[in-house]
Amino acid sequence: MQPYDLLPDAVVCLDGARRIVEVNQPAVALTGYPSDQLVGQSCEMLAPRSKGGHPLLAGGWHPSANLRSVSSLPEQEISIARADGERVKVNATGRYLRDGGRLQGAVLSLRLAEARRHQSATGIEIVSTVSHELRSPLTSVKGYTSLLLNRWERLRDDQKRMMLEQVNHDADRVTRLITELLDISRLESGRLVLRRQMVDLPDLSRTVVEKVRMEYPDLDCVLDFPASFPSVYADADKVVQVLTNLVENACKYASPVGLRVEGNISDSQASVAVVDQGEGFPESDLARVFTKFFRRAETKPNGTGLGLWISRGLVEAHGGQLDVTSVPGEGSTFRFTLPLYAFEELHGS
Repeated sequence: MQPYDLLPDAVVCLDGARRIVEVNQPAVALTGYPSDQLVGQSCEMLAPRSKGGHPLLAGGWHPSANLRSVSSLPEQEISIARADGERVKVNATGRYLRDGGRLQGAVLSLRLAEARRHQSATGIEIVSTVSHELRSPLTSVKGYTSLLLNRWERLRDDQKRMMLEQVNHDADRVTRLITELLDISRLESGRLVLRRQMVDLPDLSRTVVEKVRMEYPDLDCVLDFPASFPSVYADADKVVQVLTNLVENACKYASPVGLRVEGNISDSQASVAVVDQGEGFPESDLARVFTKFFRRAETKPNGTGLGLWISRGLVEAHGGQLDVTSVPGEGSTFRFTLPLYAFEELHGS
């Protein structure tokens, strides 16, 4: 198996005469032809057609290929004929191969159009969901600031304070939503950068609980960490983000009463569990809670449905795992692990 066989997209290499000179395994699967029947043949055997049904590459390269400055083929939806005669729609793009400006061939990438449409829909869904979530706090900020500006002299001090606290709270919500958007982009593009340092998980957990208590004054949470709990080499901000999400979810969807945040140590990992005494949820939902946009029909339809998906991504970026167990009627436990020897493994000491 060649490295490009591991790519998700079909790759087809053409020479200057538009003959197929190399294909990867996804191309074999897409076209239905074995590689030895593809290589050496004209690309016309795949009968590529434009979205409007016009034959492509039948009489030569596109005229723009004669321009030395043109290096790539713009992405477009085309159709090709499979070995079984079925025509399939694919998104095609590629780059021309040139030798001193002379056209030598092209490398084409093909992906089923259905797969791309699914991804686009997901992106649209993210924009739609986050836009809806942004509107609510911004409407509140606009309303309260307008009221304060227009009626400052007529408002009592306690009313002003209440409005300013709400504006501050909503500004935090907007900041968090934007952070989630950036995290989605970084996780999906593999560009997430962790700023690791030695982190004291019991202290960090205590800070998170106190912060969440500002929003949930009746929060009743017990912190249970063994003595001499070791520090872990992690990005403190990201761990705070994960733990805050878990504690807030427990308050929002279960109950702020009877919460526990427990720490445990194994041979190579530290773990932190958030245990609630809520209604729990059925086994059928366990596999879906970490997927994008998952919101149980039985719970309040607030939130983006992205928090747990992002949290799992952040934990896995540290080399840990985030999972959940739940018993209907008894409560749920969300537990994440972090490697104990990340510093030694990353720095070789």
